[in-house]
Amino acid sequence: MTILTVSNSSPRVSTMADRKSSTGSRFSARRKERAEPEVKKDEKTPKAGEKSEVSETEETQENGATAAASNGENAEKPEPMELPPFEIITGNRIDPFFFKFQFKNVEYSSGRNKTFLCYLVDLGPGADGLLRGYIEDEHAGAHAEDAFFQQILPDCDPALKYNITWYMSSSPCAACAAKLAEILKSRKNVRLSIFSARLFEWEEPEIQAGLNALVAAGCKLRMMKPLDFNYTWDTFVENDDQPFTPWEDCQENYEYYQEKLADILL
Repeated sequence: MTILTVSNSSPRVSTMADRKSSTGSRFSARRKERAEPEVKKDEKTPKAGEKSEVSETEETQENGATAAASNGENAEKPEPMELPPFEIITGNRIDPFFFKFQFKNVEYSSGRNKTFLCYLVDLGPGADGLLRGYIEDEHAGAHAEDAFFQQILPDCDPALKYNITWYMSSSPCAACAAKLAEILKSRKNVRLSIFSARLFEWEEPEIQAGLNALVAAGCKLRMMKPLDFNYTWDTFVENDDQPFTPWEDCQENYEYYQEKLADILL
């Protein structure tokens, strides 16, 4: 596994919260999943009449500071926290827990703060075989889609034809869709197919426009069906020869998302 560090100053188009899917649509998987191990505690929303853990902590600190001031004590100001650099992670196989959590094609995607992009690149006759691996982003620096063309395939040999297939945990945002459309227009020898587990903010007009522009540039877009999840599990996951077991409503959720995508691309 390789870790590529991206500067904090990289511009962002979307944030971690941006990767949540729409909660207002009628969906077979309406029941919100119970908190899963990867969901951070600070992402929980407090119920009415209750205070969150963060609020209680802040209130305690404020009360403590007030008490210290009233006692004539000089409370020290906390030093600002320095955030670590944002990362793009690449590798050959994904941890099975991350795959089952990040690729689950549910409507409510709380806690899924990354994009996982599994790629296959067929360079055609005369090339050195097939490129295969995955990219994982932290949703704070470069996106996985952009990182692919920066790190995995920065240059293209005009004498070769590149057939690229992506299996993604979430479909591209508007900015990434626009970048990909420009790349496909400028690199006529590149063909791209994207299979996504979930649609990212599909109700937003700019997202719909971006997906249509991507298709117009020659990209093939489709949602991941159960057979695609099974293939991705066998090809990109450290599965220890364990078979893939589809989660509840996997087929039904695929059909729902595929219908929404078809409506967008009319």
